[in-house]
Amino acid sequence: MLSADEGDQVFACEDLSYSYLERFPALDSVSFSVARGEKIALLGANGCGKSTLLKILDGLIFAGSGSFHAFGEPVTEEALEDEQFSMGFRSRVGFIFQNSDAQVFSPTVREEMAFGPLQMGWSRKMVEERIADVMAMLEIGDLAERAPYQLSGGEKKRVAIGSVLAMNPEVLLFDEPTAALDPRTQQWLVELIAELNRAGKTIVLATHDLGVLDVVADRCLVFSEEHRIVAEGSPAVVLGNRELLLGVNLIHGHTHTHEDLVHIHEHESDHHEDR
Repeated sequence: MLSADEGDQVFACEDLSYSYLERFPALDSVSFSVARGEKIALLGANGCGKSTLLKILDGLIFAGSGSFHAFGEPVTEEALEDEQFSMGFRSRVGFIFQNSDAQVFSPTVREEMAFGPLQMGWSRKMVEERIADVMAMLEIGDLAERAPYQLSGGEKKRVAIGSVLAMNPEVLLFDEPTAALDPRTQQWLVELIAELNRAGKTIVLATHDLGVLDVVADRCLVFSEEHRIVAEGSPAVVLGNRELLLGVNLIHGHTHTHEDLVHIHEHESDHHEDR
């Protein structure tokens, strides 16, 4: 695997393996690293291990074997039991789940966005200032006093992202960020991810949306249905390898080339703008 220089590494994974119930493999000897400021896309069919890997990178679950280092430190269940280490790690890594309903749970949007920073011990004044900035950036100020159940799917996604951005993490993890969103919200989110990266955020995302890879990724890691990384490269290199995409079940036989995928995405965007 292509690896970042150690001093510039955000994440380093070595031979990670994970099985659910110790019987159902989800990851098999996965090794890679992520450099500060990179945009990494995890590609693969459903069930290949992408979401499991994101959960490991967020310290929600722990590999059965292998090692995971973040910011030069080993991340283990024992390490995260240490309050100082845990708070440091949680403040630097943010995870936007695929299903916003699993993430947005407070009585109002304002309270949802304040939850993380308050847990980190920020002052109320600092929290309020940060919330105002993030709400303005995401254009959700008018939702501040709304309850999550009153929000549309796209609004919930914005609030879920806002609740993570309120903590100003260095690394953002996205699980299928464009899934189940209308075209306009998808386009907004793709542009936001690129903008956050330009502002210095490191991005790791799992996606099936091959048409947006040129915008959201510098490098792609391709997973097989055997839960291993079988290829990596730039979006152009990966999307240009039809045999690879067919082999890992990311495209069907009638899907064509990288240029076709980009053309389809551009056509969908143009069609939506015309509506």
